[in-house]
Amino acid sequence: MTTPYQHQSQAPVPPQGPQGPPQGPPQTAPQAAPQMPPQAPHQAAPHQAAPHQAAPHHPAPQAYQQPVPSEPPSQPYAGMGPYTSPIPVRRTHLGNALASEWTKIKSVRSTIWTLGIMAALVLGIGLLVSATTNDADYRTLPTTLPGFFGTLLGQLCIVTLGVLVITSEYGTGMIRTTLTASPQRSRVLTAKALVFFALSFTTTTVSLALVAYASMGMHSGPEVTEPTSDQILGATVGAGLYVSLLGLLSLAVGAILRHSAGAITTMLGVVLLPAILPAFLMMSDSLRDLGRKMLEYSSPQSLASLFRIDEGLNSGWPQLSALAVVTAAAMIAAYALLEKRDV
Repeated sequence: MTTPYQHQSQAPVPPQGPQGPPQGPPQTAPQAAPQMPPQAPHQAAPHQAAPHQAAPHHPAPQAYQQPVPSEPPSQPYAGMGPYTSPIPVRRTHLGNALASEWTKIKSVRSTIWTLGIMAALVLGIGLLVSATTNDADYRTLPTTLPGFFGTLLGQLCIVTLGVLVITSEYGTGMIRTTLTASPQRSRVLTAKALVFFALSFTTTTVSLALVAYASMGMHSGPEVTEPTSDQILGATVGAGLYVSLLGLLSLAVGAILRHSAGAITTMLGVVLLPAILPAFLMMSDSLRDLGRKMLEYSSPQSLASLFRIDEGLNSGWPQLSALAVVTAAAMIAAYALLEKRDV
């Protein structure tokens, strides 16, 4: 057996007859091609596959084709099941909004300044009036009267704070964050109103109670008329409730106007105008009754009725009820506009 590289050629051998080899000159055989060294029978040639092995198959190269992206499945996470958050999730309620508003109202400086100035006015002016009067001045007047003078000025601080509770967030843009965290806008306004009312009522009532009992301790004796329980209640709880309702009305006006300066100016007009305008209205005979009614329900006159300065005045609770009705109407308008308007 010859390999591809071995080509052996042999000269043709003439046929030999019976007389022997042919006569003639001898012919020289062509030189054989070099032979490769013999290989072992169990080894195949370099380019020849072994008998028991098939030659490797090399497919013909094909043109490159860009892979076509497969369409995403309609439900990519269908086989993974529902996601469970490691953080406990619970439904929010009004208590969460109250905690948020309490954190905000106690963190701003305006709360400390306005309430501090209000308490300083009520306590300072009340104790000063009580210290500069004698027992004879309280023969017909209750000893709880000194708190009235400080409340006339202190109510302006509560009015200012009520406006700033809502308008400061509109001025800084914080209202967007608040309403994003709590999309139920009525809950936010309710929480603001409750937190502010509770804080202002507590501060005002405690300040008035300190002045009332301090004045009763300074002036006592046979010449002094001891105040009744109704007079003490009106000079402490009644006056504190009236001032707090004024502050709540200021909050509603601030939610309606959404501007600090405009809301404060409006509330100053609500507090001061009914006390100044009747003096001009009573000059006319046709407007005299209107002027008297406006004066009766003005802020100074309402507080004077609650403190029982004059026996001819009523107890002050009708003015308090009228203020509660006006405040409720303003809050309803604030709720409606807050739900309707964009922030």
